[in-house]
Amino acid sequence: MAENVALLGLGTMGAGMAANLLKAGFSLTVYNRTPAKAKALTDLGARSAATPAEAVKGASVIISMLSDDVASRAVWIGEKGALDAAEKNSVLIESSTVSPEWIAELVEVAAQRGLNFLDAPVTGSRMQAEAGQLSFLVGGTDVALEKATPALKAMSKEIIHLGPIGSGAKMKLINNFLCGVQVASLAEGLTWIERSGLDREKALTVLKSGAPGSPLLGAISARMVSQNYGVNFLLNLMAKDLLYAQNEAAHNNVELKTAAVSRSLFEAAIAQGLGDEDMSSVIEPLRNKK
Repeated sequence: MAENVALLGLGTMGAGMAANLLKAGFSLTVYNRTPAKAKALTDLGARSAATPAEAVKGASVIISMLSDDVASRAVWIGEKGALDAAEKNSVLIESSTVSPEWIAELVEVAAQRGLNFLDAPVTGSRMQAEAGQLSFLVGGTDVALEKATPALKAMSKEIIHLGPIGSGAKMKLINNFLCGVQVASLAEGLTWIERSGLDREKALTVLKSGAPGSPLLGAISARMVSQNYGVNFLLNLMAKDLLYAQNEAAHNNVELKTAAVSRSLFEAAIAQGLGDEDMSSVIEPLRNKK
């Protein structure tokens, strides 16, 4: 009999993750605040639940992939939330990019109910989620991770156990802080190139093949040039991640000044209606500045 898995959240990342669980042969129940998003997955064999509590009944592994602390809180401990309905021997996995403060609160509530818990956010965007090529950054016990590993393997290229609970959330914020700053600086640099009279393609070739080059610079610069802002990573979520990173770093007496400046660029793009576009659209307010 296939292992029962519940996946809560079918946004940019969750839909691809769910599809790969089905391909791997898991018996999958999904929940999404907007039920229409579940149709493609039910056509593939998933069961759609009306509430988080309904979704987790009988599941041995429960995975949440949501936008922020507020959404995660609502699904886990809100009305008809997943936590109270979870089976005692199940493993709860929070894969959303959330604050370590919320992880600490959530794991305490889970422990009171005798439930296993992992924080396991991912690196990668929509394309990696669809291809089953995510990297899971895991915090938690060896016992819980061993039980969750088959499901995690179905969605990933690697599983990195970083330490105790909270380690994954901290590492993910550091990762996204560095990504957000690079995207913001690229938006400024590319706008500068476009206004300078330089040949844009030659200039980008220099940057991509030189010291500033990275996979992120290559992918994001292509989207900025083509102005193709189909979502791989939502712009408003990057603004949220930079804020969470600033708050977490402050607990360690580190002031992320570059995060503050970068977040201001993302917030300017949100103010111009780009929050639901790909984060590469952060360049547009700079391009449009007179």
